[in-house]
Amino acid sequence: MIDVHYFPTPNGKKVTILLEELGVPYTVVTVHIGRGDQFQDGFLKISPNNRMPAIVDHAPKGGGAPISVFESGAIMMYLAEKEGRFWPQDDLRAKYEVAQWVIWQMANQGPKFGERGHFSRVAESEGDQSYAQRRFNDEVHRLYGVMNNRLYDRRYLAGDDYSIADMISYPWTSSYAVQGIDLDEFKHFKRWFEELSERPAVQRGMAVTVDPGEDPASITPEEQERRRKLLYNQRARPAPVG
Repeated sequence: MIDVHYFPTPNGKKVTILLEELGVPYTVVTVHIGRGDQFQDGFLKISPNNRMPAIVDHAPKGGGAPISVFESGAIMMYLAEKEGRFWPQDDLRAKYEVAQWVIWQMANQGPKFGERGHFSRVAESEGDQSYAQRRFNDEVHRLYGVMNNRLYDRRYLAGDDYSIADMISYPWTSSYAVQGIDLDEFKHFKRWFEELSERPAVQRGMAVTVDPGEDPASITPEEQERRRKLLYNQRARPAPVG
């Protein structure tokens, strides 16, 4: 059984899409990032960067103690390698065709799309955000172009076969309209996006949610302030003493 420490963000949904495609049983363990669950000591033991998702595999290949993995790209590589699907291992060229696009997503698409979202929400009281908004809007547009140009002569990002490269990239594109993207401008990407959107496992993985366990109206001003201090402008945590 796989425990998935999860909140329904694009990074979490990458992993649930893959698990649904694999048909592997899993249990969702809620990590409510809005209230700061990711900073709890128990979670930090499996995800030292205090970010979700993370997994714990209680039945690793070859047996032995449970294995925990953090970072969505590493999780997807781990699961695909364990199950022998969606990431070829015997063909070196095919293996790294997939691997480079998984890393591209982790290093480029995810961070840049996330920054675009962040700066689009910053309050006016924080000052003029126009440069940051323009920079990340342009970068998001550029990255859609990267995918579009990649897909003009191949069915999937890594070639003819559907892989974790596609699954890891899809969730961040599901909000293309909010990101200001016109799909008709990127016809090759649009074809890929529409095909993936019809896959039942993708639909199931995208639909995985959690019980937030609270009424937003019940959150006191003091708790709101605590969360702001915890979640924003984070600096280094001190190392354990001992």
